[in-house]
Amino acid sequence: MHVSLYVSDLTATVNFYTTFFGKPASKIKEGYAKYELENPGLVISFIENPERVQQNFGHLGVQVGSKEEMERRLEVARTQGIVSLEEIGTACCYAVQDKFWVNDPDGVQWEVYYFHEDAEFNDPKYGQEDTGACCMPLERSEKKRIRLSELTPQSASTCDPESGCC
Repeated sequence: MHVSLYVSDLTATVNFYTTFFGKPASKIKEGYAKYELENPGLVISFIENPERVQQNFGHLGVQVGSKEEMERRLEVARTQGIVSLEEIGTACCYAVQDKFWVNDPDGVQWEVYYFHEDAEFNDPKYGQEDTGACCMPLERSEKKRIRLSELTPQSASTCDPESGCC
């Protein structure tokens, strides 16, 4: 998998992702950096172009294979001071998960999570006015709660289990 993100400050981005990924960039050029990860398999590049930085596209995530790996990554992130939220035993996107969140220098949200099992419910705190924000940490302001029956068929499919959300 390959992801490319526009960033406003390449130096701040490289500093953050070197901490978050636990390894240095594999390539750094003027206005460009790339990381090649083996676990998870991902090639991610960053292009410095402040005018094209986009917010609110959703979030990115890394599913880890064990609770111990999630806890290890969480401890490293805590030590580096980059954790924005911790959620243990949460029911997000109809799955019981342990997870933590970080925000990169441009506000891109990442979750690192361990999937325990499917759930028949979604934690009510994820009922947001913006149903496209499935599984994202709530903002500090209170959001209006909605019921699934209030959603239009188009918006109800946003967090469908087959949609790739979480």
